[in-house]
Amino acid sequence: MWTVVYIAPNKTVAERLKMMLATEGFLVQLRMLGFPQIDSTCPVEILVPESEVDEAVEIMNIV
Repeated sequence: MWTVVYIAPNKTVAERLKMMLATEGFLVQLRMLGFPQIDSTCPVEILVPESEVDEAVEIMNIV
């Protein structure tokens, strides 16, 4: 089961966090909330497998 660990304000931030987590070996999915605007400003959920939530949050808190 996938679990939301963070809601990024836009796709740019979400992609950066996804790359950081993927580099650390996490499986990561992104899910847009609502409809994207022209400049990709809709919020984006960052999800990881439930078993990796604690570790992923710890990595994101370091940054």
